[in-house]
Amino acid sequence: MDLKKEIKILGIIVSTIMVCWFMPIGIDWFDKAVLGALQLVKWYAREHVLFCLLPAFFIAGGISTFISKAAVIKYFGAKANKFIAYSVASLSGVILAVCSCTVLPLFAGIYKRGAGIGPATAFLYSGPAVNVMAIILTARILGYELGVARAVGAIVFSVVIGLCMQFIFRHDKGLETEADMPELSGAMPHPVYADIILFGLLVGLLVFANWAKPETPGGVWGAVFAVKWYLVAAAFIGTCLAGIKYFGLNKLVTISGMGLVMVLAVFFHNTPQVPFIAGIIIFSLASGRGSAEARDWLDWSWYYGKTILPLLFGGVLLAGFLLGPPGGQGVVPQHWISGAVGGNSLQSNFFASVAGAFMYFATLTEVPILQGLINNGMGKGPALALLLAGPALSLPNMLVIRKVMGTKKTVAYVSLVIILATFSGIIYGALF
Repeated sequence: MDLKKEIKILGIIVSTIMVCWFMPIGIDWFDKAVLGALQLVKWYAREHVLFCLLPAFFIAGGISTFISKAAVIKYFGAKANKFIAYSVASLSGVILAVCSCTVLPLFAGIYKRGAGIGPATAFLYSGPAVNVMAIILTARILGYELGVARAVGAIVFSVVIGLCMQFIFRHDKGLETEADMPELSGAMPHPVYADIILFGLLVGLLVFANWAKPETPGGVWGAVFAVKWYLVAAAFIGTCLAGIKYFGLNKLVTISGMGLVMVLAVFFHNTPQVPFIAGIIIFSLASGRGSAEARDWLDWSWYYGKTILPLLFGGVLLAGFLLGPPGGQGVVPQHWISGAVGGNSLQSNFFASVAGAFMYFATLTEVPILQGLINNGMGKGPALALLLAGPALSLPNMLVIRKVMGTKKTVAYVSLVIILATFSGIIYGALF
């Protein structure tokens, strides 16, 4: 018998019993925090897993399968042309418009294919931070100056963070092969434009499925929102056809499945989740029964799903318990946060950056939350600090980043975001 191992097990058992024994059930603040955590997890599962994460897993799986490692290293590796690498990475959020969790499979995909730590983290920050819709909403509701400062700050941050990460870990040996990562069966040759078409369609599906309803009707955003599900349907059909022609999806399963999804879309036009789920299932079946390359695509997508989802749900549950859902209550009272972010001191900006980094913001939700904080006395500097740190980071996001690139790189990345956000808030607060 291994005495040390048995003592460790005993310690875990005793600790668990003690936590359960002294759990303050029945006390108002604890009950509200538990309810808030469960509410946030429920909301996250209903609003983000289906339309955000599942398409993102297929995109990440496609990157790992169809994009050659040599191409990723050439354009995003440590020795790649920095202007091209950082320009593409820092502006990726303009196209993607995703939250801090949805960007994670995409980041993991390019990082595991050999992207340098600099361009990869620039992409990781830019994806959720450089969000055109969120920036426009910020300018309309919180003021033109704050909207412009957020846009400029987010783009500059992504480049600076990437360059700093590249410098700090310039002697890093890179990724080590993980035992549970799928092995490629051997790629079928297909033209480069086929990859461009496929990923363009998949990104379009992801973006349009999550296109938010505008605050005011009309305009370009409103027009796109009115036809968003038609655009999603077009992207789905295009992806299926490209998959058959170039990537080895099973033709019979794909075509019959497309017909079924279109029928479901007609009968369940008020419940788009039904045809969307059917589309995911059909696509998975067509990949699993397709060519070796198509099966690799499914294997990689499943790998990212099983790796990332448990960490995300655990992180969302913990974030909800500590800070509560939007408008709700966690262990940390909301009035403490409101009271700590007034003025433009180093302390208030730092607190806003840290609080924003650990809170979970879905796409666009940071603006109404920030509006409420500003109405309760939040300073302009801390407001910008929270906008620059919050959407790009969250507790669930940190847990997954650590899984992908390790503790040291995660600590460095999070620290850079918080420090840059803090000093940006101080400068902005002093100027405005």
